[in-house]
Order: sequence, then structure tokens, then C-alpha cells
Amino acid sequence: MATLLQSPFFVEMVLPFLLVFTIVFAVLQKSEILGKGKKQIDALVALAIGLILVAFGNYAQIIAQMSAFLGVALVIILVFLLLTGIFYEPGKFELHKGVKYTGMGLAALAVIIAVLYYTNSLGFIIDAFKGEGSTLLVNVIFVVIIVAAVAALIWGGGKAEGGSGEKK
Repeated sequence: MATLLQSPFFVEMVLPFLLVFTIVFAVLQKSEILGKGKKQIDALVALAIGLILVAFGNYAQIIAQMSAFLGVALVIILVFLLLTGIFYEPGKFELHKGVKYTGMGLAALAVIIAVLYYTNSLGFIIDAFKGEGSTLLVNVIFVVIIVAAVAALIWGGGKAEGGSGEKK
């Protein structure tokens, strides 16, 4: 038996509308783009953007799928932090910088893959790399190597000895 929370109308229309309306309203209130103390105008703009979103069902469906992805990802992160927190003294839980940055990188990668998957763009990208005689993969690898080399030259050098510019 399906409940109200499982009905397509609620999942594909009401929830995405509420999410987008709330986020747009909060951003407009925080940024005060349309003026200070203009809650009614901010609400009308957020309402219009939320209704436009619902009018295009594909986008509302992507938001619903990304919200489900967000819920699952947050539970996974919570379980990791709980299991990691067991080994720390109470009140002294802090992740190493490397773990934080790795987690942020993995989260960004997961969001990019999820967006590509839910927008049906991932198959297109995979096909572009698989094509016979395709030089796209070689070009992408070449560009990544160049960017990595430039980044290593810019940020990897550190300070040279005696290069402080001070006279002795």
C-alpha cells in the first residue's frame, strides 16, 4: 500500500518545489539582492522559481534523485564519523587535514558523478572515451599532465635557500 509520502505527486512535485522555494528564499534573504527587508518580494521570486521548476518535470525529478543521493551520502559520512570518533577522547575529535581534504575531494567527485548519472550525461561521456580512433582520451590525459606539471612548478617548489631578498 502506497502512502502519501510515496505518491508521485508528492515526490516529484511538492518536495522539489518546497526544497527549491526554501533555498531560493533563504539565498535572497541572506544576500539582500532585491533589497533589505523585502520578504514579500523574495517570497514571490522564490515562488516563481519553484513553480517554473515544477513545470519542467525533468528537473524536478533530478532534484528528487539528488536529494535521495544526499540522504544516503550523509548517512554514510555519519557512520564513518561515528566509527572514527570511537577512538578519540571525548571532546577532542578532530580529523587530520589530509582526511578532511580527501573527504571533500571524494564528495565533490561523487556529486559530479551523481549529476552526470541523473542527467543521463554519463553514458555520453563514456561513449566519447570508448569510440574507436577517438583521440579524446589521449587529449584529456595530455591536458591533465600539463596542468599537473604547471601546478607542481607553481605550488610545489617551496622557498629557495637564501632567496629572502635580505642583505646580510
